[in-house]
Amino acid sequence: MRYRTIGNTTVSAVGLGAMPLSIEHRPDEERATATVHAALDAGVTLIDTADSYHWHAGEVGHNELLVARALASYGGDTSQVLVATKGGRGRPGDGSWTVTATPAHLKRAAEDSLKRLGVDAIGLYQLHKPDPAVPWADSVGALRELIDAGTIRAAGISNVTTGQIREAHAILGDALVSVQNQYSPAVRDSEPELQLSTRLGLAFLPWSPLGGISRSSLDGPSGPVSANTAFHRVAVERGTSPQQIALAWLLTRSPAVIPVPGAGRPASIQDSAEAAELELSEAELTRLDEALVR
Repeated sequence: MRYRTIGNTTVSAVGLGAMPLSIEHRPDEERATATVHAALDAGVTLIDTADSYHWHAGEVGHNELLVARALASYGGDTSQVLVATKGGRGRPGDGSWTVTATPAHLKRAAEDSLKRLGVDAIGLYQLHKPDPAVPWADSVGALRELIDAGTIRAAGISNVTTGQIREAHAILGDALVSVQNQYSPAVRDSEPELQLSTRLGLAFLPWSPLGGISRSSLDGPSGPVSANTAFHRVAVERGTSPQQIALAWLLTRSPAVIPVPGAGRPASIQDSAEAAELELSEAELTRLDEALVR
């Protein structure tokens, strides 16, 4: 496993997005736990969660509790694992997502996450999404108060613009360590945010990093699948999965990039973790980049 940094913390170059373990069509707890354990066995030391990663109403924090139990039941050393959680979004249970980023809500949510995770302080707490009804400076200011209170050690922001990154950085300074936006081969709207994060020394954690890459294997039970992107073709030549090629490509975009692919079974995160060791040639990168601009 190769490593990168979030603030002054060293983490695996590929993390685990734990959301699929708690939302719709989630696996049973045995398989969910096995997935977290498989990530740890593969050298993953960054786990991404949120208080809103749940399915039904009344189970806020389902994913945080699951991750905490999985870490507690793991037989190896978990002292170097960074659990990054988020607050500011909600799920009323009808499939929709809400946004509430008032300072009072964020501070209460962080305290609740702290208890669910069973830690002295949250290693990385990220504001899940800007609330259009709340001044951005007020929401970010709540993160500053949580740091000053010792509830969280470092702060991050998610689903943000370059202007919001600059304002948050001005308020939080070195306490701001990460930006988490959607970014993948299929969705590259956050290129300006990635470039700014790199310049500011912030880790950039792409969510849904495998967008545009079929989860199907190259040779399914009924023969070859229809997907025929440049990522699939390079994967065939390299004898690996298109998902690994996509993650390896993401890692070349910037030294700030730390993808957090979701996984709902052990094999998925094992495959994703191997991408950290995969080096793409300049010729392969050119082929992939040229295919993306067409």
